[in-house]
Amino acid sequence: MVNPLRPVILAAAGSPRMKRVLTGTPVTADIVRRFVAGEDRSQLSPVAEELLGSGRMISVDFLGENTTDRAHADATVAEYLSLIKDLAALPRPGLAGTEAAPVEVSVKLSALGQALPVAGPAVATENLRALCVAAAAAGVWVTVDAEDHTTTDATLATVRALRPEFPWLGTVLQAYLRRTEADCAEFAGPGSRVRLCKGAYREPQRVAFQHAREVTDSYLRCLETLMRGQGYPMVASHDPVAIVAAEAMAVESGRAAHAFEYQMLFGVRDAEQRRLTDAGYGMRVYIPYGEEWYGYLTRRLAERPANLTFFLRALVNRG
Repeated sequence: MVNPLRPVILAAAGSPRMKRVLTGTPVTADIVRRFVAGEDRSQLSPVAEELLGSGRMISVDFLGENTTDRAHADATVAEYLSLIKDLAALPRPGLAGTEAAPVEVSVKLSALGQALPVAGPAVATENLRALCVAAAAAGVWVTVDAEDHTTTDATLATVRALRPEFPWLGTVLQAYLRRTEADCAEFAGPGSRVRLCKGAYREPQRVAFQHAREVTDSYLRCLETLMRGQGYPMVASHDPVAIVAAEAMAVESGRAAHAFEYQMLFGVRDAEQRRLTDAGYGMRVYIPYGEEWYGYLTRRLAERPANLTFFLRALVNRG
């Protein structure tokens, strides 16, 4: 079944007028804090430290995308370099029996200049290489985030180009895209790291499954491919069906509890995150921060009706 509100919410993600309304509403800040760690690194640090102290791992995203200005892309690179330095200084307990890095940064290539005229993909690749060099020295992982389907080929080409130099470089694949099962087969080789998510962008039917059941079925097929592969699957889902299936697939494929990991968003299903951690599984929390939170928040609302209910209730109660 298709959530009838999802297309409306995703349309709002691209509406400048709706953005002005929401970002200009004082009550919105309280709601944003549930899903976004803060607008700068000083607000991020205590959140990251608390999660690491609870035994969870983290993946930090400096919010921003679709940069068409070279200076803006350079500023994003500078912020990520400072972020990597700050994260490297945090206490990192580590996980017994695993080589997983407790700390990771997630990067959108469109924020690094991928959309710049003419040389965009090359600029983004070089910027990503600079981040990987710094991350390797700091013991921090890097994963390249997925964006809308028009960027997928260029993004995967960049990952292919850099993985020989940085074999731990992760990539994100979105199960709602019809192509993803084949992409999973390609990227499930030795040493690979793939974060499998369902997908959060508004995509046409010709490239993406539209119904929730179809997306879940695709997710499970893709996950089985990754679990049977030789890489390190990252199960990015809050869906109980996917969580239980991942555990069963790991047993069937002979994977140890730390030969894969679960991932969830900051502010979503905290009790389940703790349960999985206590059960001995790797659990990584995706933590966004930065001033450009609007697009991220609207996609989170579109993914889960419960998030939208929470948001609207707060606006009514405090408006």
